[in-house]
Amino acid sequence: MAQDSLSAPFLIVGGGIGGLAAALALVQRGFRVTIFEQAPQIGEIGAGIQLGPNAFNACDALGVGEKMRRRAVYTEALVMHDAIDASLVGRIETGEAFRQRFGNPYAVIHRVDLHLSLLEGVRDSGNARFVTATRIVRVEQDETGVTVYDQHGEAHRGIGLIAADGGKSVVREQYVGDPPMVTGHVVYRAVVDKQDFPADLQWNAASIWVGPHCHLVHYPLRGGEQYNVVVTFHSRDKEEWSVRDGSKEEVESYFTEVCHKARRLIELPKSWKRWATADREPIGQWTFGRVTLLGDAAHPTTQYMAQGACMAMEDAVTLGQSLRVCDNDIPRAFDLYQRSRVTRTARIVLSAREMGRIYHAKDVERLVRNSLWKGQSQQRFYDAIEWLYGWNVGNCLAEDAVVPGVAS
Repeated sequence: MAQDSLSAPFLIVGGGIGGLAAALALVQRGFRVTIFEQAPQIGEIGAGIQLGPNAFNACDALGVGEKMRRRAVYTEALVMHDAIDASLVGRIETGEAFRQRFGNPYAVIHRVDLHLSLLEGVRDSGNARFVTATRIVRVEQDETGVTVYDQHGEAHRGIGLIAADGGKSVVREQYVGDPPMVTGHVVYRAVVDKQDFPADLQWNAASIWVGPHCHLVHYPLRGGEQYNVVVTFHSRDKEEWSVRDGSKEEVESYFTEVCHKARRLIELPKSWKRWATADREPIGQWTFGRVTLLGDAAHPTTQYMAQGACMAMEDAVTLGQSLRVCDNDIPRAFDLYQRSRVTRTARIVLSAREMGRIYHAKDVERLVRNSLWKGQSQQRFYDAIEWLYGWNVGNCLAEDAVVPGVAS
């Protein structure tokens, strides 16, 4: 080993999905970790998220695949309808043929349940310490380690730092200092109990209704006992990157053009959470000596590819593999990790922007979008998403990575 991995802990800023996934990857490599979370307790907020085969590959590599599988709902298809005329635009089957092609299923899960699966894995490791109600405000480093300072001025020392502190990352602000790109797109999210959800929409599918400057999403959660409802629209107002309670009157005002079948979705929730979304321009450098970014801190994206949490877990697996290949030499491993992730994550950010435009097409563009996807064969669909769902631990490193014991 290039260094004594037990001499001091790795520091992780952020106790969300990315931070916990990073912790699992690091303890697998023999490191102890200290996780800083500014909330008073480790937990998660939000509603449902979607898990492609790449997410299952990541969770398996992190040792929590079975925990996550027990809590997930396995979908039969990805379905797109036109929100104006209710016509079927496209359907990707996610049954046996999909699993054989990509090696894993497609599923949906409550964000809290995914976070809990990772948290249980971290706690079971016995090599993680949590420091809650602590906000890291500054980072210093030298050749042998990193020192972070919290809001009280207290210093914490470690051998390296993983910044998994989200889209508004303090660590990214210190090292990169780039502005967020507020999209003007607003997302409302809610969870509805099964008995309150329309029977004719209780499909075992990740379903999207695409309309002019808006779309609606629904899928089952927690064994079908609940349904996730997500609606997105282009705001009339100037937005700031934020989360707050939503207004039923506001969300209803943006969906006057959609068909009755889809519009019923926005009448269901008793309460909403409102996200004004943003991303950032992709960057080519997010590693700085013994400090590196991970997840939304490195590549914040909009929701249109349903890959934010998946990318964070892929990051963590790639980080762990980079440390393995580099014999725990942290600066070398961080460099390999970055080179292995920059292009793929940038493609996600840019593809999400384009997918948002396609989903929200209107007039003739809407007709073109529908014609492109209608009647496509399953093989064509699978070929188109191979780049996304074909990721796994065996191909996660940059092609120039030298693996010990393997002839080059």
